[in-house]
Amino acid sequence: MNENVFLANLFNYGNNWNLILFIIIGCSVVSFTVFIERLMQLKRSEIDTHQFIITMRKTIKERNIIEAIDICEKTQGTVSAIVKAGILKHQRSKEQIESAMEITGLIEIAKLEKNAKILSIIAHIAPLIGLLGTVLGFIQAFAEMRLSGLVDISATRIGEAMEYALVTTAAGLVVAIPSILAYNYIVSRVENFVLEIQTTSAEMIDLLLDRESIYEI
Repeated sequence: MNENVFLANLFNYGNNWNLILFIIIGCSVVSFTVFIERLMQLKRSEIDTHQFIITMRKTIKERNIIEAIDICEKTQGTVSAIVKAGILKHQRSKEQIESAMEITGLIEIAKLEKNAKILSIIAHIAPLIGLLGTVLGFIQAFAEMRLSGLVDISATRIGEAMEYALVTTAAGLVVAIPSILAYNYIVSRVENFVLEIQTTSAEMIDLLLDRESIYEI
């Protein structure tokens, strides 16, 4: 096969355009799916923390640990799971209670952060994939110029190659920008959960260490 023909086929903008754009579209689908899945997970993990603390405070002060555990199980949220871990150790030392809540907290936070990194990865690789399309487009443009010998350059063909180069870059950015916004939103929501966990855990530990309120339970 003639070297020039092979080069033209290798960097044919039509084929490469479809391939690059399909990859970018695939990234956008994955990004959107992960974002929706994370939103649903965060929604399931949310509880009315203020009301939950009031209920737990009242229950623990009434020396009803069994009921407190039952409330945590029925609530089924991130904070309630961590509080339950502490309540189950209510007869242990402060260090053991804190350790149980900390370990459970790490597990629950890991669940909230699961797959969120995919959004960050897509936000970084989508522009690079688009840039690859840009490079291929410029290669095609220069290949058209070289094959024509700068004598009979087809403005249409050169324009199509340049258009391909710009479209793939734009497509990569269109996917990357929402992905990074979605990732930062998920991270901020998780940080809010961490703050709730820290404040709630501190109050529950103080309640559980009040031996007079849970003595003989």
